[in-house]
Amino acid sequence: MVAGSASAPFATRLATTLGTTLVPGEAKRFPDGEGYVRLLAPVKGHDLIVAQSTAPDANLVELLLWLDAAREAGARSLTAAIPYLGYARQDRLFQPGEAISSRAAARAIAAACDRVVTVDPHKEEVLQFFGGKARSVTAVPQLAATLGAWGVDAILAPDKGARDRAASAATLLRVPVDHLEKTRLSATEVRMAPKEMDVRGKRVAIVDDLIASGGTMLTAARQLKQQGATAVYAAATHGLFTGNALPGLLAGGIDRILVTDTWLPGPCSCDLVSAAPAVAEALKLVA
Repeated sequence: MVAGSASAPFATRLATTLGTTLVPGEAKRFPDGEGYVRLLAPVKGHDLIVAQSTAPDANLVELLLWLDAAREAGARSLTAAIPYLGYARQDRLFQPGEAISSRAAARAIAAACDRVVTVDPHKEEVLQFFGGKARSVTAVPQLAATLGAWGVDAILAPDKGARDRAASAATLLRVPVDHLEKTRLSATEVRMAPKEMDVRGKRVAIVDDLIASGGTMLTAARQLKQQGATAVYAAATHGLFTGNALPGLLAGGIDRILVTDTWLPGPCSCDLVSAAPAVAEALKLVA
């Protein structure tokens, strides 16, 4: 297994779970910003896994370079294990003249490897762009296990579209599930509340695939507490935490934040579980 620079801790956990070894390698940037990778051990005749998230752009290019290096070195087969799949939010045209970014990225990756495993993509539909080579796994069971240990009484999705993922966690925990609905009260005021659930006296977890700016979760947490929730937790597979999101969430009303190790752009002062067991199980099935 090769650990890309964006996913080294994840790759280490994945290698341990699979009982395989990490191939030493070198990754660096030239002064002009171009990337360089080099395998420092032979891989000829081996089935090789390259673990690398593909955001931002430099990490996508690095994955392509690792795959090319491994192919050139004679690897028998190549699997791209992509903990966080970048560009998965642009799966169709929103305005004329745009690129379908997820398709462009997927085609490049698929051309360089034999199979792809990724974790909780923002939209499952993007898998079609890999030409039959990709499958996804979910880290919801790992998240649910920790939420259960926290004594969560109810699960909420941030909107109707995210309800299926939240429902999966709720089923594992055997607790009720609902989704949040927005009601505009004025030009500047929005009310967020569960569609049907009464949250009074409950420890609630909002479950989503990713946390970026966290604005929706923060607004929801404040209002859920006004509605009587005793605690509000935020849980997601991917902790992007753009800008100053993480400290803002913790200071603004979220009691605890839970994410996996698929994508951590910096030090994380939140709770962490690993998605490596979910990926390992998928890789065992295709081995």
